[in-house]
Amino acid sequence: MLGPVILAASRSDRMRRLISAAPVTKQVVDRFIPGETVDEIVPIIEDLTGKGLELTMDVVGEDITTPEQATTARDAYLKLIGRLGQLDLGTKAEMSVKLSMFGQALEGGHELALANVRPVVEAAAAIGTTVTLDAEDHTTLDSMFAIHEELRKDFPQTGCVIQAYLYRTEEDARRLAASGSRVRIVKGAYKEPASVAYQQKSEIDKAYVRILKTLMEGEGYPMIGSHDPRLISIAQELARRAGRKPSEYEFQMLYGIRSDEHLRLAAEGHRMRVYTAYGTDWYGYFMRRLAEKPANLRFFVRSMVSKG
Repeated sequence: MLGPVILAASRSDRMRRLISAAPVTKQVVDRFIPGETVDEIVPIIEDLTGKGLELTMDVVGEDITTPEQATTARDAYLKLIGRLGQLDLGTKAEMSVKLSMFGQALEGGHELALANVRPVVEAAAAIGTTVTLDAEDHTTLDSMFAIHEELRKDFPQTGCVIQAYLYRTEEDARRLAASGSRVRIVKGAYKEPASVAYQQKSEIDKAYVRILKTLMEGEGYPMIGSHDPRLISIAQELARRAGRKPSEYEFQMLYGIRSDEHLRLAAEGHRMRVYTAYGTDWYGYFMRRLAEKPANLRFFVRSMVSKG
């Protein structure tokens, strides 16, 4: 039950200051976030793609309080796209964006986020790649899906994320599977109330499989966001039953988690995309990685103890 506690801490300024000041924190954060600047992240991109992996890039930072900060976030993605264009990787390196970074939570946030994300999607398309809209807490999803639908009018390759722990997601999956969308399914990493989300791991896993079956049997392109060996095996079987070729779906895992499995899946001929985050505003992203899996938290605590 530590997950909800850690997620609550991710919103705490006091905890942010405490953890950020711990001497060992940067060493541990580097496991999940391998750089702070575009210059630092380019060698990581080249290394991973050289090993047959693909990437989705995330510039971390969600605590946007002014329109100017949202513009800065947009420009950070445009700078990244400029460098990716020089690498000529096409869809081997796409982007993942959180609309909160583009001002979604501000006054007039829906229109502001759409205005800020559109140039990013346009620039990505110009270098032969695309953007996936990350899912955040349940109160933001209607806006996210509406922006996704609007962007797909001009850029149909724009992807979105759905979260298995939300009750609404099975219906969302049926709609998206019929539309030809690119859809990433994840379990979910936000603290959600029982009124909108499953709370037990077993129920979340069952929902994940039901939703994945819908995606595999649909017309869209499923992206399986999971490190769970059992779910990965189930995904392969569902793909086989649906008659999908390896090029017609992909696996996605986080940078720094089960890296050997990334390489194994790629070696077997699967499309394997590594979710790779970078930037200075790493706290919220890092705390959700700890909340998602007890092993991540144990790794952090052991590191603090051994270096303390």
